[in-house]
Amino acid sequence: MKKLFLIIGAPGSGKTTDAELIAERNQDKIVHYSTGDLLRAEVASGSELGQKIKSYIDNGNLVPLDIVINTIKNAIEKADKDIVLIDGFPRSVEQMKALDEMLKTTKDIDLVAVIEVEVSEDVARDRVLGRARGADDNIEVFNNRMKVFLEPLKDIEDFYEKQGKLIKINGERTIEEIVDEMEKVIKEKAGI
Repeated sequence: MKKLFLIIGAPGSGKTTDAELIAERNQDKIVHYSTGDLLRAEVASGSELGQKIKSYIDNGNLVPLDIVINTIKNAIEKADKDIVLIDGFPRSVEQMKALDEMLKTTKDIDLVAVIEVEVSEDVARDRVLGRARGADDNIEVFNNRMKVFLEPLKDIEDFYEKQGKLIKINGERTIEEIVDEMEKVIKEKAGI
């Protein structure tokens, strides 16, 4: 049985870095994926699913939800560790519902918890614009990404809260403090 942890948070919340560090610290037990990495890996594998994904990406289109869900499911099932962290998913109510349907029909994956790394919009903006790595790290793009993150957030929080799976972590501390708390939560919930 694979134990799945979803890590969500605003752009600039540090969720990817946190998950990467936890996986590095626990290489024998925990593996981390971001949804984008999973899609790129599937394309690189040259599989039929990968070719389908490539055709959408090459044409500048969003990869359809059922393909994203199948890609996530394949990666979790093929993971060589029992604890899987996926960051940046779900990003919409549609993704959340599709994931929930997949989990209901899949016996070997258990969604243990959804960890939200909470940061204020000001902190998120300062971090994203402070790191300004490329053309997409500007105020207009940030504002749009924040809007896309915030619009479905309440519904996503409520959905997982009702299942008793939502855990919020303060993301406005040092990386060490955040990672230590998140790692402790994951280990406790996973029973390791």
